[in-house]
Amino acid sequence: MAAKEDFYKLLEVDRNASEAEIKKSYRKMAMKFHPDRNKDNPEEAEKKFKLIKEAYEVLSDPKKRSAYDQFGHAGVDPSMGGRGGFSGAESFSDIFGDVFGDIFGGAGGGRQQRSNVQRGADLRYNLELTLEEAVGGTEAVVKVPVLVACGECGGSGAKKGSSPVTCSTCHGHGQVRMQQGFFSVQQTCPTCHGSGKQIKDPCSKCYGQGRVQETKTLNVKVPPGVDTGDRIRLAGEGEAGLNGGPSGDLYVQVQVKDHAIFTRDGANLYCEVPISFPTACLGGELEVPTLDGKVKLKIPAETQTGKLFRLRGKGVKPVRGGPVGDLLCRVQIETPVRLTKEQQSLVEQLQASLSGGGKQHSPQEHGWIDGVKSFFDKLTG
Repeated sequence: MAAKEDFYKLLEVDRNASEAEIKKSYRKMAMKFHPDRNKDNPEEAEKKFKLIKEAYEVLSDPKKRSAYDQFGHAGVDPSMGGRGGFSGAESFSDIFGDVFGDIFGGAGGGRQQRSNVQRGADLRYNLELTLEEAVGGTEAVVKVPVLVACGECGGSGAKKGSSPVTCSTCHGHGQVRMQQGFFSVQQTCPTCHGSGKQIKDPCSKCYGQGRVQETKTLNVKVPPGVDTGDRIRLAGEGEAGLNGGPSGDLYVQVQVKDHAIFTRDGANLYCEVPISFPTACLGGELEVPTLDGKVKLKIPAETQTGKLFRLRGKGVKPVRGGPVGDLLCRVQIETPVRLTKEQQSLVEQLQASLSGGGKQHSPQEHGWIDGVKSFFDKLTG
């Protein structure tokens, strides 16, 4: 018996060739020794192609290649090299599918049967929450229109007492093979649309679809700390799958409504607190709202409008963990309106006192105009 030719020489690659280089060479050799291209001597071409196929199956498998590199042909089990040898156009189509399957819609070409089982679609439900519900957590009841498995036929689509039959066009494969030149191209079966089954007597409830639309009522547990944009996944509550496939998931999308008092930024809450002019001047204490009730806030004397006061731990505990945020109160000094004559007089006395005596000075006397002028002179330089 003649010794087998070296696999690397058969594929015309170096021993350190990459997987991509081996595959590229195999494509080239497969086209070169295709029987249709060697009509003068098809038997010899077929024999050569069989050897090329054996070499590729060994060198494209990392484990087999390692054994071959160490022990040569003796290190490779011949029974793992193929599926009974090369015998005509059908076997060649299967081999060609291994190499060119990525061009025609999937690896494995004609070898692999298309799976008829399909997972159901995922669904989304928009859930509006108040700030209190989002921060403290709640349980919401939602109603979702969804496709579920038909109870009449059990999801088969066939009338009760019957069952789908194997498609007569594709014989259950879900695909048909079209010959284009020397390429064998697979396409979705036009009869069963890829399912591999035909329904001769469809169900009267779902009309052969296997699914019907219903409205599900679900209880959604909303964890504390969620915010706008967060999603809650309910596994298996989406649309029912086809041909026994698993159901999809339902994603509840959270949208937090605007609050009359608070705005949220991550774990912190913000609010504006009005204070009187005397309180701003002299200091004092006032009650401010929080999501847990009112708390007292001390205002120091000479507080300016816009000053932020931080109440630690009065914000939000993040849903993904971490410290509780704070409540930041921005004070706004209220200007008194509808003053009585007596009150106006008191304000005038205060203004006179602040300006340095009983006489009221003009802006020019205070040097305000000159000050503004000198400020802009510095800017323009």
